[in-house]
Amino acid sequence: MKKFLVMVVLTGTLLAGCESLRFAPSEGQKQNTWLHNRTAAIAAEAVRSEGGSQKLQSLAQLSELQSRAFICYYGLPKEFPQAETAEDVLAESNIQLAQSALRESADRPDAFAMTDSVFDLAIGISALLGGVYGTRAIRFLKDARVKTQALKEIIAGNELFKKANTESAGAFKQAQSSQSPQTRQIVAQLKSS
Repeated sequence: MKKFLVMVVLTGTLLAGCESLRFAPSEGQKQNTWLHNRTAAIAAEAVRSEGGSQKLQSLAQLSELQSRAFICYYGLPKEFPQAETAEDVLAESNIQLAQSALRESADRPDAFAMTDSVFDLAIGISALLGGVYGTRAIRFLKDARVKTQALKEIIAGNELFKKANTESAGAFKQAQSSQSPQTRQIVAQLKSS
């Protein structure tokens, strides 16, 4: 029963992938979010004071309001960037901060690193439980970890082979055509991570 539960969790992790998982917001992302709110507030004030159309004023006010939700979600930074005026907001350092935050936002956890962490956690829990079942679970989990690493190496090797031998890629794909839909999905997920 325990083996079944572990396999269900691992299979679910592999099939679901890490695309829906994200890292916690970094300090730079929090600073950028706060800076976005300041940018929106300064823009809304500028549109109002310069006599922009009612529609443009409403859009700017809505943008500032929406940016508050981002701050609530990300959290406040420990250090606030200088952003009292439009000139402060448009400083090169703030533009670089925004670019850095954009790059960080695209990062996702690696599926194999996540799986390895799950193995570590499960092995730790099994060690705490101890006894015969704990020992068996540890042995099983260590074996599953080795097999996961082997699968990763096989997929990486296959991808290298296909790139180096483009004329054989069709035959290679044909040889793999008997794989089950579940296997294909797992391999596709692992190739993309």
